[in-house]
This record gives sequence, structure tokens and C-alpha cells, in this order.
Amino acid sequence: MADAGADPVLLVAALVFKWPIGFVGLTAGLILAFASLDQHHTFVSGISWSTVLLVAGMITYVSVLQHAGVIDGLADHAVKIGVPLIVALVLCYVIGISSAFASSTALLTAFIPLAAPLLEQSTLSAAGVVAALAISATIVDVSPFSTDGALVVANAQGADKGRIYGQLLAYAAIIVLGAPLLTWALLVPTGII
Repeated sequence: MADAGADPVLLVAALVFKWPIGFVGLTAGLILAFASLDQHHTFVSGISWSTVLLVAGMITYVSVLQHAGVIDGLADHAVKIGVPLIVALVLCYVIGISSAFASSTALLTAFIPLAAPLLEQSTLSAAGVVAALAISATIVDVSPFSTDGALVVANAQGADKGRIYGQLLAYAAIIVLGAPLLTWALLVPTGII
């Protein structure tokens, strides 16, 4: 396979030379496309454009929220609640619900700083709060609106698409309701981390 040799080059360029991963990925794709021009008709047909649009839209949405100061405003309002344990629970739910509709990675970079004022004003375990936030954000990635769930639905074949979409939506709703509470209960009040 032509793309198997590109994997180490992609990793070295991104990790060793610190080149932007998007640029490196697009460059590698372009090189691989030129290496197999005889298969050009299959390049674009295999792309799930609805998934690309969903992921790009959600990343843009989160960036707009950050730029507009919504994330910082949420942090200020959360700290005003006053009880650090409740603030940590609220943050777990906010990041869990938000992550069901967006990229977990993008939200983690936005929401982890939200915990800073909380951790400065309390004796809560920083590792426990950050771990609870990270788990609350990533466990809901099964949502069909999140990156991983959208990819699963995009790769479903024919009539299975609707069924898989519905199953993922129901499962994600259960996870969104229960997982933040469970991770908060296990990691924040106990201080085991």
C-alpha cells in the first residue's frame, strides 16, 4: 500500500519538526494522490462530506465561542456558585453536554482552563477535577453529532445508517446524563487522584 510508507513521515514531520499536522496531512495526501493518479476517480467519492461539514462546523462554533468570550463568561459564572464541589459537577456536565455536539479535543483545551479559578479557591484535587473533566468530555464521543459518532454513522451502509444513528443518539443521551455525575462522584469528592 502506498499510504503505509507515509505514516512514519507524517509522524516525524509533525512530532519532530513540529510542523502543523493539518499542513503535513494535506501535503501527504497530495503526494499520495500524485503517486496514484490512475485511481483519481475514487479520491473524492470515498469522502463523507456530511461528516467533514459537521466536524468543521463544530470546530468553528467552539472557536467562535472562545473568541466571543463565552467560555470565560461561563468560568466566571461557575466560580460565583461558590461551592467548589458543585462547580466541578456543573463543569463536568457542561463539558459533557458540549462534547456530545463537538470535538472533545477542542473542548478540553477550552474547558480545562475553566477549572483554574475553581482549583485556586479550593482544596479539591487538581488531578481529580481535570480527570473528571477529561472523562466527561471524551466518554460522550459516541454521539452521532460528535466526531467519532459522526464517523461511525458516515461509514454505515444503506438502511443501517438510520438505525445506527438512532441507537447512537439514544446511547449518547444515557451517557450524557449519567457519565459526568459518575466521573465527578468517583474522582472529585473522593480525591483519589
